Amino acid sequence: MKTAGIGLVLLLAAGAAGAQAPVQDRAREQAIQSGQQRTSAAYRDLQQAQHEAKLAEQEVLNAQEAQRAAQKHAEEMKRQLDGATKALDAARQKEAQARKAYDEALDGVDRARKTPPAK
Repeated sequence: MKTAGIGLVLLLAAGAAGAQAPVQDRAREQAIQSGQQRTSAAYRDLQQAQHEAKLAEQEVLNAQEAQRAAQKHAEEMKRQLDGATKALDAARQKEAQARKAYDEALDGVDRARKTPPAK
């Protein structure tokens, strides 16, 4: 009976070891599956980040082009402003000369009026 008891214990121990193997296999499979899911999620995140980086890069390129166009436009507007300023200065100078000529002519008329008539 003692031998039968030991045999029974050995049989139960072997059965328990065999039963643990499927549990370990399931745990391993679950770990692999969980790792694959995390990998898939990380890959999707990587693709999304790459897409966002590409969009941001395009936005930078567009902004640079817009800045260059704005700079070119600003330079053209500066040239127009400089030209208009020169034209204004010339017009004011011409106005001052015309005013001086008018004032001199008016003074001449006043002097002529103040001159007594010849007898």
